[in-house]
Amino acid sequence: MRALPASVAAILALAASACAGTAGGTAARAELPAPPAAKPAAKPAVKPLQGKVVVVDPGHNGGNYRYPKQINRKVNVLTKWKACETTGTADATGYKEATFAWDVSNRLAKILREQGATVKLTRNNDNSWGPCITERAAIGNKAGADAAISVHADGSAPANHGFHVIMPKKIGGPVDPVVDDSRELGIAIRDAYRKITGLPYSTYIGSKALDFRDDLGGLNLSSVPKVFIECGNMRNAQEAAKFRDPEFRQRIAQALATGLENYLK
Repeated sequence: MRALPASVAAILALAASACAGTAGGTAARAELPAPPAAKPAAKPAVKPLQGKVVVVDPGHNGGNYRYPKQINRKVNVLTKWKACETTGTADATGYKEATFAWDVSNRLAKILREQGATVKLTRNNDNSWGPCITERAAIGNKAGADAAISVHADGSAPANHGFHVIMPKKIGGPVDPVVDDSRELGIAIRDAYRKITGLPYSTYIGSKALDFRDDLGGLNLSSVPKVFIECGNMRNAQEAAKFRDPEFRQRIAQALATGLENYLK
């Protein structure tokens, strides 16, 4: 057979070399390790009050004074009959306890929701009336609250000052099973409130800012742990000035939220 020209032989040699390189390359690629599996997405952090239910009760209502017939209706609080509601107090400038409580309660609700809690307010405005003290307790019971707090400010003599927490007594009623838990809640609220607001214990009522009562429908009729807080005395000029300050009301809300979180955890 006639020999191929040198140029043709060279081309064939180059093709054979290329084919061999391709096959070898394919085999080499087949031996490479598989890429690592993607990491699973991180689970969102659990918020401290996730799964907890808190009822916040802003004391009174800014419009109560316009509805004397409705709020003066007597209701049974088990130990006595009392008015359905009252107007609450006000400071010397006319700033109402109801409006103070409404503002603080909404600030508190916002903080608690940010911490993962489900929050229920007992009223949805500050220009109507009520609800009655019996209904306020029922709202907490129906919600199956892990804790409930009623926000107030006192109207004592101007020389009196300081805050206090009101807790229930056993009365042979629905509150009896949660009296001890309410006391724990009250102490947690007291300690956080004192530390964060800097306000002193009440100088005129209770012992170390703790007061126990059996005449409040909001406590007597509660089947969930509940306390009232009198954040200070609105008739005391120094404390009233603090209450009119939005930044201080925010501090109050943070103090109450911290106390609730400490109890619930």
